[in-house]
Amino acid sequence: MEYANHLNEYAPAWSEERVNEEVARIRKVAEARNHNTEVYKFCYSAIDLTTLSCNDSITSVTEFACKAAEFYTKYPHIPNVASICVYPSFVETVGLAVDGTPMRITSVAGGFPASQTYLEVKALEVSMAVENGADEVDIVLNVGRMLTGEYDEAANEVEVLRAEIDEDIVLKVIIESGALKTPELIRKASLLSMFAGADFVKTSTGKIDVAATPEAAVVMCQAIRDYYEKTGRKVGFKAAGGVRTPEEAALYYTIVEEILGREWLTTDLFRIGASSAANNLLSAIEGKTVKYY
Repeated sequence: MEYANHLNEYAPAWSEERVNEEVARIRKVAEARNHNTEVYKFCYSAIDLTTLSCNDSITSVTEFACKAAEFYTKYPHIPNVASICVYPSFVETVGLAVDGTPMRITSVAGGFPASQTYLEVKALEVSMAVENGADEVDIVLNVGRMLTGEYDEAANEVEVLRAEIDEDIVLKVIIESGALKTPELIRKASLLSMFAGADFVKTSTGKIDVAATPEAAVVMCQAIRDYYEKTGRKVGFKAAGGVRTPEEAALYYTIVEEILGREWLTTDLFRIGASSAANNLLSAIEGKTVKYY
């Protein structure tokens, strides 16, 4: 399908200077309004609790997932994380550990993190992840194609992978904003992902030097807003990679609040991909150091 032509229906991205000014404005709003326990609780509940390491094993992932499942009884006054995010080969492992809880299972797939493999391999990995129990799948937009202007080809890969899974499976598309760098490419990547069927657009894999940034988040949320105004379809936003402190989580919360509105502040439309942020948010909520994970 031809997607690139639809980019002409949307205004260009803001300049870097204007994006920086917006981030500075929103940062002040966050500091004044959203550095508080209730926001931190929501941010914790929006976490896709992530382990994506070469050291992962059935044993370590089982222990990790069991800790998340036990959280429901150990901290009943705090809403638990939204999902556990793992490599496809551990989806079934997580499923066994969290069985009987509301915990969702997220699998990275489609050649994560580089997306540099055959499309047939990507499609098979996505379908196998879902077959093994994944409720949500995070794939990576083909960054190489984006950088060379092959926009239709990049979007068509997303379309193919979307077709591999049922409508009730959440598809998050990682645009790897740190590799795209410019507001214009970040905006185009976000729009193309949505055109092709993404339920979320996500900042980063966390596997390159530049991960989530507030500047990229502003551009992505503006693209989500403009897409919604034109189509009526709500797409979620996920910040991932480098979100560690409660204040950083609250900043992304505030970016969504300011650009998309409070109706986007649900775990169906806002997520944070994190590991270290979980303990830091728990510590801020409890008012003491907590090392649960």
